[in-house]
Amino acid sequence: MAQFSPKPEWLKVRAPGGDTYHHLKETFRKLDLHTVCEEARCPNVGECWREGTATVMLLGDVCTRGCRFCAVTTGDPRGAVDVREPEHVARAIARLSLQYVVMTMVNRDDLLDGGADHVARTVSRLHALRPDLLIETLVGDFQGHMSAVDAVVDAGPDVFAHNVEVVRRITRAIRDVRSSYDQSLAVLRRAKDRQRRMAADAAERGAPAPRRLTKSSIMVGIGETDDEVLEALRDLRAAGVDIVTLGQYLRPSSKHAPVQRFVEPDTFAAFARAALEMGFLYAASAPLVRSSYKAAEVFVRSLIDRDPAELSAGAPAGAAPAGAAHVEALLEERLAVARREAARLSAELAPDEPFPPDGPAAASASPARLVPAASLVRR
Repeated sequence: MAQFSPKPEWLKVRAPGGDTYHHLKETFRKLDLHTVCEEARCPNVGECWREGTATVMLLGDVCTRGCRFCAVTTGDPRGAVDVREPEHVARAIARLSLQYVVMTMVNRDDLLDGGADHVARTVSRLHALRPDLLIETLVGDFQGHMSAVDAVVDAGPDVFAHNVEVVRRITRAIRDVRSSYDQSLAVLRRAKDRQRRMAADAAERGAPAPRRLTKSSIMVGIGETDDEVLEALRDLRAAGVDIVTLGQYLRPSSKHAPVQRFVEPDTFAAFARAALEMGFLYAASAPLVRSSYKAAEVFVRSLIDRDPAELSAGAPAGAAPAGAAHVEALLEERLAVARREAARLSAELAPDEPFPPDGPAAASASPARLVPAASLVRR
């Protein structure tokens, strides 16, 4: 395929807009929150923000790995961590009218636990502030250290996500050498086993056990065959993955792996049908789908029992999915709760002061005063 081949019509979208979009964009800037939705120029940002879903990056923007599909800066953060970020992010998100937040991260191989404790503390603090908010953690593989996986799962995210990214055959050519297909499957399997154990323990105590799910994502159009996609789906399901998303790979720059093909929408729909037949609770599969695509809706749909043949997000354009009105009503109900809780927290929490009058050292004396991330990063 030519380097600058025009994209097909089904990959063209309207620019995001609307009151909700612009309000959230302005609020993210005021709270010093950086969303992957914006930085990755996700084509679905308008849809997701309208339904109260956003993806926030933790642990900085420098990744210790260099995958051929990813535009994130590769480097060595040298252990730099904003130790107040979990509190800052939790307070900031708690003020937003979000019903679902995805907390993602760069790979941090420079940290002993890969950043797992940092993510876990953010999840725990946000749960304490906003019990109504659904939380997804989209994390790395922590170099296969299962204690790190356990730490994140034990914090109680509603969805534990880790992306296998591509099919087995091309993993070595596309992902960093420290990543592996089998290691990713092992991480997902461990997360699901841990979730099941937590549910069993809760049942023994007679306590309610919220349903917790696992999730992964596959990019297509980067050199795989359709049969290999189906093989990857089977592998993910065998690892206990509940939700899968599939989307078209788009080349970030000429330095990254080239697009090998533009997969037709009908093929995406076929992938979704196959996934549901394999037992996935939900499959979001379409050209513009990304791993956090309309995550609130995907979560709700995964919990509703319907005819699997009608469940696919890759259904033909214009087709009304089964239970669409019911799903929309549930999302609106959750969004109404989110707005109410966000307003309550905004009134209760004191405004964060980026630079305390007595300097950064005085911030520790007042939990309402937070040190800006920039002041804690080694230069």
